[in-house]
Amino acid sequence: ADTCDFAVVGGGIAGASAAAHLARYGRVVVLERENQPGYHATGRSAAMYTETYGNHTIRALTLASRAFLETPPAGFSDHPLLSPRGLMLIATVELAERLAAMYDDFAPQCPDLERFDGNEAHRLVPALKPGTVAAAVFEPGAREIDVHRLLSGYLGLVRRNGGRVVTDAEVTAITREGGAWSLATRAGRFSAPVVVDAAGAWADSIARLAGLEPIGISPKRRTAVIVELPAGLDAAAWPLTILADETLYFRPEAGRLLVSPADETPSPACDAQPEDTDVALGIERLTRLTDIPVRRIEHKWAGLRSFAADKNPVVGFEPSADGFFWLAGQGGYGVHTADALARLAAASVIGEPVPGDIAALGVTAADLAPARLRP
Repeated sequence: ADTCDFAVVGGGIAGASAAAHLARYGRVVVLERENQPGYHATGRSAAMYTETYGNHTIRALTLASRAFLETPPAGFSDHPLLSPRGLMLIATVELAERLAAMYDDFAPQCPDLERFDGNEAHRLVPALKPGTVAAAVFEPGAREIDVHRLLSGYLGLVRRNGGRVVTDAEVTAITREGGAWSLATRAGRFSAPVVVDAAGAWADSIARLAGLEPIGISPKRRTAVIVELPAGLDAAAWPLTILADETLYFRPEAGRLLVSPADETPSPACDAQPEDTDVALGIERLTRLTDIPVRRIEHKWAGLRSFAADKNPVVGFEPSADGFFWLAGQGGYGVHTADALARLAAASVIGEPVPGDIAALGVTAADLAPARLRP
């Protein structure tokens, strides 16, 4: 068997970032079931850095990841990880009270938020039908994240620090032998005292292989499409625009428009594919709010966002099994919380407390610990 200190199962953004931090403390092997890391949720993410998305814990983890995303270490990436975009939450008359409550919730953590009326929203996104938007909240600091460069940077750090990334390495069996976990994979056998379960939608399946009870990670499908914009319509400066009840979002994408009905359809862990009904729902909602005629869908896809019951990530050792560490349930927030979660996970694995900057934002180990989900 190939022996290491930390075997990380999953080469998406969670596994790659955690492995990059753990590689400072010992030998790491990342085991990725596909032929390339990031094939599933990470590679299908329309990732934005936004401080107004998710519950309080998620928003705190996002804030704690900002410094890294803005100024990654030398050699991490040959290009900035963030680019300007902005985010606008919009509300119809029926949703105006909900949007006002969201503003009150977000404003203490995000002081640069601006409140707009419908006219100002229409100025930012002229394709909005006049009279459909009653109010809006604008987050000027929201930015697009270059997911490919972020993932590649973390995988590069793993390798530079002496770790390995093994693809086509689906884990088929896990046993505990002599104080270490033995993992049988399609790429050979690996042994480590600590297994980090960063397998996304498959996190519970990996736990079952190790003889453990699942913790209740629920994969949910989300659909996105790229549509052609009519000639003469320049959307390049539009912000990411989200309906306040989160049933639609859209943003410019390389001269076209990315549209999602923001669906959360329960799904088994799989190579998710878009359903025609969800594609149609996204288009119908877009045309109800905007004057954009959708004549052609250029591309469509779906990804799985995986949640624990309380929608907080699961980070910590399994109480019933020595050396089995959960890093799961990132939901749709995994990319913009990756650095904080990875630092927190690495600290927890080696027995250190929550990093000070994360703790200062009110995040505790107990908020994320798997024990909270056990009876």
